[in-house]
Amino acid sequence: MRARPRAPPASLRVLLAMGHLPPILPLCASVSLLGGLTFGYELAVISGALLPLQLDFGLSCLEQELLVGSLLLGALLASLVGGFLIDCYGRKQAILGSNVVLLVGSLSLGLAGSLAWLVLGRSVAGFAISLSSMACCIYVSELVGPRQRGVLVSLYEAGITVGILLSYATNYALASVPRGWRHMFGWAAAPAFLQSLSLLFLPAGAAEAAAHKDLIPLQGGEVTKLGLGRPRYSFLDLFRARDNMRGRTMVGLGLVLFQQLTGQPNVLCYASTIFHSVGFHGGSSAVLASVGLGVVKVVATLTAMGLVDRAGRRALLLAGCALMALSVSGIGLVSFAMPMDSGPSCLAMPNATRLPGLLGDSSLSVASSPPPLPRTHKNQREPVLSTFKKTRPPPRAGDPMAAPLLTPSAASPVSPSPAPGHALLHWTTLACLMVFVSAFSFGFGPVTWLVLSEIYPVEIRGRAFAFCNSFNWAANLFISLSFLDLISAIGLSLTFLLYGLTAVLGLGFIYLFVPETKGQSLAEIDQQFQRTRFTLGFGRRQSSAGIQYSRIEVSTAS
Repeated sequence: MRARPRAPPASLRVLLAMGHLPPILPLCASVSLLGGLTFGYELAVISGALLPLQLDFGLSCLEQELLVGSLLLGALLASLVGGFLIDCYGRKQAILGSNVVLLVGSLSLGLAGSLAWLVLGRSVAGFAISLSSMACCIYVSELVGPRQRGVLVSLYEAGITVGILLSYATNYALASVPRGWRHMFGWAAAPAFLQSLSLLFLPAGAAEAAAHKDLIPLQGGEVTKLGLGRPRYSFLDLFRARDNMRGRTMVGLGLVLFQQLTGQPNVLCYASTIFHSVGFHGGSSAVLASVGLGVVKVVATLTAMGLVDRAGRRALLLAGCALMALSVSGIGLVSFAMPMDSGPSCLAMPNATRLPGLLGDSSLSVASSPPPLPRTHKNQREPVLSTFKKTRPPPRAGDPMAAPLLTPSAASPVSPSPAPGHALLHWTTLACLMVFVSAFSFGFGPVTWLVLSEIYPVEIRGRAFAFCNSFNWAANLFISLSFLDLISAIGLSLTFLLYGLTAVLGLGFIYLFVPETKGQSLAEIDQQFQRTRFTLGFGRRQSSAGIQYSRIEVSTAS
């Protein structure tokens, strides 16, 4: 049995004593934005720090892979145990705790004198940002009402992209500073600290705010009845028919798996290659591949924020998945007719003052020998850096332009300018890449995590979200590690076409099984799942206009 809600935090009581009401919506927005910013910064900062680390510590290719991939190991651990922490100690406490852990990791990285301390710091930071990402989405979704929930949860995704761009700016500014990598890692604690300050003025959750509703304006937040009247769920209930928990788990796992199986971690590895193919070489290609695509992602994410509560979650998922299928298939078809070159291995020694690229760049020295470790984040969860060089496998019958096998090598010369006959194909590939990035950023990127924060009962929401998130990281790992083997087996073009086919299957899954949740309270969404069992028409029948709901009135303890 849960205890009665505690009094508001001391900082909140001070505001109330002064006659000031806490601005709940702006504070929730800052929690979501700063949480995403911390996540994005911590993921991408390694792209600028790795080269000076290589020079200072003499890191081998394997050691660089270990350092970059250690963040993923920490994130995987958090996805396995974080759900229990979120449900046991509460969403707000989990975020504050993760920020403390991030501070420890940042100190370990900033003061590190050996590879072991660097790996430990990266693992601790990965644990912190993964735990925070889950708790942030759940906390904000529960604290605000149906009309604001989509925008504020999607703001986390926008924060990730802004954090990535901010890390590039910081890396560029500190590239020529002696031991500048220490400052790069240390600045990750700044947005986490600001987020903690925002949390001090917010209630622990909707139940606490409802218990003091005469003092705290909740802006339509979700009020949940706590106590003996509420059902209790064990982790195994996620796989049982009770309250259609099995169906909810199928929706959650389907979304995170199709998000990764469409190949977005690997398609984006070719960003700088595509920029090179249309004539942008050297440093300009790095800038365009990182900043250019970053701007595209920001614009697409902001578009999703404006549409998610109007067009709905389902519409954005369907439109985004359809465009991803068309664009990645377009890249696959074009690559039949033209070769794609890649960059050097981690052995290359580029100019340390150049702006590092997010998605791979011929001027960078980061990724290493196969199999490459993924460089990911929660939502779009895409690689931070990966560079390869091609060697040709034996051509297959009927395929004169056999796709290259990517293996690490020494730096290759700059690609020549495209032939006039291939110029149109090169620009078509670039357009497909832009469409792919945009489609992911207003579809799977923000909406997957929004839906996951809505479809589970409050008593098991943290564990369920973390369970699905663990499959997200595992699927990303599988897709990234199988990329080279898949290319060597069927070729680059067929690999992209396979990703396109997977996106088509994902489109069918969304159409048949994913319901629309816009404009509904969390209690109404829970009621919807309890009353409906999955049939082939589940998703199609769940438009908000086609179902009659009775609003649930829930009493709260005072």
